Amino acid sequence: MTLPDGDDRPLREALIDVVVQLDALGLNRGSTGNVSARATQGSGCWITPTGMGAAGLTADDLVFLDDDGSMRGAWQPSSESPFHRAIYAARPDLRAVVHVHATHATALASLRRALPAFHYMVAVAGGDDVPCTPYHLFGTEALSQAVAQAFAKRHACLMANHGLVAGGTTLAHALKVTLEIESLCEAYLKALAVGEPVILSQGEMAAVIERFKSYGQARR
Repeated sequence: MTLPDGDDRPLREALIDVVVQLDALGLNRGSTGNVSARATQGSGCWITPTGMGAAGLTADDLVFLDDDGSMRGAWQPSSESPFHRAIYAARPDLRAVVHVHATHATALASLRRALPAFHYMVAVAGGDDVPCTPYHLFGTEALSQAVAQAFAKRHACLMANHGLVAGGTTLAHALKVTLEIESLCEAYLKALAVGEPVILSQGEMAAVIERFKSYGQARR
């Protein structure tokens, strides 16, 4: 088992902050959802324990899970740890994963519909849609493989009758993608209540994705 240098205290505390934010925003409730982050050195990741909510959760409660499946910690890792490991294996560039049962993303996932390019901000997930995986029992290898496949070219996916998974190059990035996709799911569901939204073309979305490469705060 490869352990990270030091105890990754700042990273673990940042992870707890994200868990608390998700609970405060109502994106997760009780023990639903989970968050992980790659260790700063070496292999493996830190992940929230199974069956524990944000209330009272501390950095010392997190579980260290190595790439080979071995672990260190006082608790068992999240039951969804298999798809976290699958995402990291498929996407070496991603360093944090957030899973939520947010209301609107879960509602759309329960319709087994992807989030299409009805709004240009869908590109925040890295492409012209946010795919929805087929339904699989939580914690299974089948679900892990479906999620890993969806993440091949995306930073997020919906899981049928389940919820939303988002990844990022940092915890802050993963949280940003999560919040944006949940907001877009809300807007899309409201648009569907009126009619079928007009979907942006592949060319239009390609231009957005290209623009996003240089978009953001930069020094003058």
